[in-house]
This record gives sequence, C-alpha cells and structure tokens, in this order.
Amino acid sequence: MKDEVVRVAERYDEKVFIVSNGGLRPHRHPLVESIYVAEGPDVADDWIAERAADGDIVITADIPLAHRCVTAGASVLKPNGSQLDTTNIGSILATRNLMADLRDTGAITSRVAEFTQRDRSNFLQALDRALRSTSNQKR
Repeated sequence: MKDEVVRVAERYDEKVFIVSNGGLRPHRHPLVESIYVAEGPDVADDWIAERAADGDIVITADIPLAHRCVTAGASVLKPNGSQLDTTNIGSILATRNLMADLRDTGAITSRVAEFTQRDRSNFLQALDRALRSTSNQKR
C-alpha cells in the first residue's frame, strides 16, 4: 500500500513517514521519510504514537496503536479504508482484547480476511477524503 499512499499524498503535497525496525528499503520519493527504529516490541508503535497529533493521518491495522493515535487527536485509517475515531475506537479495542483472550484460551481460532480490490478502493477513497479534510483545515 505504500505506493498508493505516496500517490495520494503527492496530490496534496503531504509528507509521508514510513516507520519500521528494518527490513524495508527506503522509498525514493522526496515526500517520503523512512524512519528506522530499534528492534523490540512496540518500538515502532511508540515512535508513531508519541508523535501523532491533530491533523496527522495514521494508517494501521494495529488496534492498540490506533487507540493511542486517536487519543492523541490523529485520524486513523485501517488498510481496508475503515476510519477509527473517538466514536468507535473504544468498542473496537474492547472487541480486539476479547478476541485475543478467546484465542489465547483456545476457545476460538481466527483467520485473516483476504484483502480485496474493494478494500484497496475503499482505502484510497478514505485516504483521499482524509487528506482533503486535512488540507482544508490548514487553509
């Protein structure tokens, strides 16, 4: 999804940060800054959450990270285009925690839903809306 994000961000001349603990090649686009953090649990999440603020758009499927970013005032999009905000993040986090507990006890097994072309289209539309909204707020 990185190339799609860059293409949409380019329309609005917005900077993109890609945060990882390695394993990703730097993106060559001048609007993209690759951030490499130390290895370890949640180090990349901590970097993102500590800097997320009002007017930022964070893209993640990680619900605890999304909760931290929403709490900090950032807009959060999942890769399927779903928006996470103050109206839904509490219940989504509670459901995620419940499902994790059920998986840990063996009560259920989970499967990851297939990422579809429709998900990609929904994401691109949601990102465009979010960037348009952010651009309008800056004016």
